[in-house]
Amino acid sequence: MTTIFRLDASIRQAGSITRAVADSLQASVVARLGDATVTRRDIGLSPVPSTAWAGAVFGPYAPPEQRTAQQTEGIALAGELANELVSADAFIFAVPFYNFGVSQHFKAYVDLVHTDPRFAPGTTPIIAGRPAQLVIARGGGYGPGSPRHGWDHGTSWYRRVLEDIWKLDLDVIECELTLADVTPAMEGLRGLAAENLVKAHASAQQNGHSLASRLDAAAVLDLVAVAR
Repeated sequence: MTTIFRLDASIRQAGSITRAVADSLQASVVARLGDATVTRRDIGLSPVPSTAWAGAVFGPYAPPEQRTAQQTEGIALAGELANELVSADAFIFAVPFYNFGVSQHFKAYVDLVHTDPRFAPGTTPIIAGRPAQLVIARGGGYGPGSPRHGWDHGTSWYRRVLEDIWKLDLDVIECELTLADVTPAMEGLRGLAAENLVKAHASAQQNGHSLASRLDAAAVLDLVAVAR
């Protein structure tokens, strides 16, 4: 059975664009595959503890019997997070764009994962080459010609980690102007914001179909290999 790992990093439950678009993507994949299992990690509503990273960084240098509770817990949590990634055939990362940069919750998550030996810097992660979807939502507009062009300091970092460090085969779904409906100064952009949202959901459904087809093909190849 195919396993899909989904991670959400929005601090909002209701009204979250990344969650809504990821829901469309997940529904599309599952409907096409039929028997997929989705495992989830919500670091937006249940953040990684702030003490976990230090514990996981320094804990391995101490004998097990001399480790502090923080170190023991940090190492265990890092292993748990890494296991979730290793056990998945494909990934959905739904992460927002906060204050012109990356989500602090996703940054803390990545830092902790990198303490696990299977994801140590300089190594090739065993999840390399697996398909992944990145859903990003930005409240404003940051494209060429916009007043805030060049202020997006988050998307490139997300891609750097997922594509270049974890070496995933990544597709990106982006949605901008998501704060137009609640920001008076953006009233004139509400029509465009609505179009962007429709396009993001359409992309999610299309990407879901493509991802399911790829996973189906991989499953067939695995069955052939076993039969030989």
